[in-house]
Amino acid sequence: MLAALGNGVHGGKWYSLGDKAFSEKALDASFMRVKANKGSCGVDGCTVERFEAHREANVSRMHSDLKTGKYRPSPVRRVWIAKPGSTEKRPLGIPTVRDRTVQTAVKAALEPIFEKEFRDSSFGFRPGRSCGQALRKVWLALKTGKRFVVDADFRKFFDTIPHEIIMRGLETKISDGKILDLIRAYLAQGVMENGLPSPDEQEDEEGTPQGSPLSPLLANIALHGLDVQMEDSGYEIVRYADDFVVLCETREGAEAALAAVTDWTERNGLTLHPEKTRIVDHGAGESFEFLGYEFRKDRVFPRKKSILNLRSKIRAKTPRQSGRSLKAVIADLNPVLRGWFRYFRHSPEHVFRDLDGYVRRRLRSMLDRFRRIRNTHPSRASAQRWPDAFFANHALYSMRVAWQSRLTLT
Repeated sequence: MLAALGNGVHGGKWYSLGDKAFSEKALDASFMRVKANKGSCGVDGCTVERFEAHREANVSRMHSDLKTGKYRPSPVRRVWIAKPGSTEKRPLGIPTVRDRTVQTAVKAALEPIFEKEFRDSSFGFRPGRSCGQALRKVWLALKTGKRFVVDADFRKFFDTIPHEIIMRGLETKISDGKILDLIRAYLAQGVMENGLPSPDEQEDEEGTPQGSPLSPLLANIALHGLDVQMEDSGYEIVRYADDFVVLCETREGAEAALAAVTDWTERNGLTLHPEKTRIVDHGAGESFEFLGYEFRKDRVFPRKKSILNLRSKIRAKTPRQSGRSLKAVIADLNPVLRGWFRYFRHSPEHVFRDLDGYVRRRLRSMLDRFRRIRNTHPSRASAQRWPDAFFANHALYSMRVAWQSRLTLT
């Protein structure tokens, strides 16, 4: 396959991928990736541990069913997860361990084929690419005079994406009927919620569940045409999955870019969110948000929802009556703080100073409650009892200290 990727295949299409995706070796390796992700069970109630207990037999059965065409995907189990900084929730589809294993194997076979086609403007869920690279590209475009930004947002992209544009994108490179039929089956698989078929399940012709291993790759395949059209027309688009911006030097250019995006979107059965799609004059002081950051004037900040989400996680881990030791609470907090800083490290120092202070206040309140201490001036008295150095000595991660060795966007 590596040789064929380098030299090309007959007619530019792959006619046989089943031997690569459906072999027992490929399926077993894919299960190990599924196991490493530590996901929940699907509608069949089978956990990763239960699947692994009969791993050889399960892999052999999957291989046989795929080879003979008997394999049928199960419905996905729908759960609802909180939206950061919002009271609303968004749906997440959890496939069975068996389906996740097969999807991972299919993804492993398809990904290198389409990676050769994807454009440099696409960053989301691709090997060797990251949010940080996408943000850096936006920052550099702004610094080089592209002050007008098309800040675009698809309306319910994963719920409404037409299966037709996914399959059309796949068929540009894939002619293996078994692979294509399997992906069609995944796109049409049902949704179950609380053990029953979901009453608001999408029509068979649209939508792909968020949460499946294959879904991000299919989204990139579907939106590849947008990348091609915008780049070939001379526009600078930066896309991370379904989140993207277009950067232009003039308002006229931005208006033309938005018209081009709208035209492509309508031709492909998608919809731009009317309230969240706009042209921003960043050079005149207008701000916009992208990948959790707010680009404001000549600096970047975590958007308000990103900060609210972190504060919510901190509150959940520092209840006043937790019953846990300070050491255990700090051990639970540190990975969250470290990960948040790693992503938002390009922000100004005061962001981390304020959040460090919030963490320490939560911990002081917890310690005071544990010691049954009542304060006339809680903040001042607690800070004297439990100074900043006390938490540093207990190995509390400080984002402000970490900021001193930060990497910049420039």
